[in-house]
Order: sequence, then C-alpha cells, then structure tokens
Amino acid sequence: MTEDDARVSVAQASRILSGLGVVDAFGHVSRRSPVRSDRFLLSRNMAPALVTPMDVIEHDLEGRPVSAPDARVFLERFIHAEIYRARPDVGSVVHSHSLSVLLFTLVSEPRLAPVSHLCGFLANVARAFDVSDEVGDGSDLLIRDPALGRAFAAHLGQSSVALMRAHGYTAVGETIAQAVFRAAYTASNAQIQQAALQLGHPRYLSAAEAIACERATSGQADRAWTLWVQLYGGGLHS
Repeated sequence: MTEDDARVSVAQASRILSGLGVVDAFGHVSRRSPVRSDRFLLSRNMAPALVTPMDVIEHDLEGRPVSAPDARVFLERFIHAEIYRARPDVGSVVHSHSLSVLLFTLVSEPRLAPVSHLCGFLANVARAFDVSDEVGDGSDLLIRDPALGRAFAAHLGQSSVALMRAHGYTAVGETIAQAVFRAAYTASNAQIQQAALQLGHPRYLSAAEAIACERATSGQADRAWTLWVQLYGGGLHS
C-alpha cells in the first residue's frame, strides 16, 4: 500500500464511522503510515463525514503535522501519537464519543462487557480513564498534551478498547478495517447490553467464549469494511 492509498483509507474510515453513527461532528480515526512506522495519518480538524484524502495529514509521534505544518489539527492527536509509540502492534486508532458507550463511562457497575458473539474483543476492555486522576479537578477532560497521551496509552495497555470518563472511548486494531470494526461493534454491544439490562440480568460471554468468538470473527473485519466502503466511503481517490 502506498501512502496515497493509506490517505484514501483514512478518509473512507472517517466517512464510514460517520455513516454508522459512531462519530458525528466530533471524533477521529488514524492509521500508521505504511512508509514510516514512526508516522501516522490523521485528518485535519474537521467533521469526519467531510474528510477527503487531501485532508489527511502525516503526523510524527510528537503529534506534529509534518506534511502540513500550518494546518489546523486535532487537539487530541496525542491519543493517537502515544498509542502508536507504546503499541507497535497497533496499525489504526479510532476515538469516538458514541452516546451508547459514554453512558458506561459514568458508572462503575455494570461495566461494559461482551454480550454479542461479534464482541469477544471487549473481554479485556479497559475501565474508564479519568483525566482528573492525572491533572486534578477543573480540566476539560481532553487528552490535550503528550503527558496525558502517555498516561492514556499506559491505561489502555494491551486492551483493544479503553473507556474515557464523561468523554467516550478509543478502539485500536492491527489494521484500519479492524479498528473501525471494533469501534462500530463496541457501540453496538453497548446498545445491546443496555437493552438487556432493562429486561433482566444479561448472560455475558464467558472468558473462554470471548476468546473463541474473537478468534472466529477477528478475520472478518474486511468483510464489513468492504460493505461499508460501498455504503459510505465510495468515490474517494488519491
């Protein structure tokens, strides 16, 4: 894959996440550069549904927009930069404020847990990261500098998803298709879990079931990606 192809995929992912309702005017998706592992591609500061390949900018792991130094960039680019620094296995990062997931960041119990066979990756979801634990009361709850980015990346650890108190969540994947899949189905799982809690006591996937389900579905992200590109991300070219 060329860097131009990668820019197209970031634009497609942005539009897919918007089309699925995972992001609205806010939220963002990035991927690691296919040319340099110490660089990543993220759009300029704009609504995801409007992103084109020309809006996708190369950033370094300090969060600097190296391909467009004067561009208006996302404040929370440090989420992406520090995860890529800490996790060589991660090829893509999605940050969302999805309401269905945000609700689980406000309570200690019940915790977000896998209830769908497509969501075995949620067995290791990291609890809600709280910016106030790092900087005290009175912050805007945003990951606005490298230090907070490093703290959040450490909190994520080896998990696929981490919640963020009163803010949303971040999902990661080896590929952009997998990260988008996980972001989308995290929101779906949250909706199902909330509905099941209204009916009674949900039976969550066991640890063994979550592992088996993730093994069975982890290779299916490209199927969803192909469909979603057709529905929401078509017509984009480098």
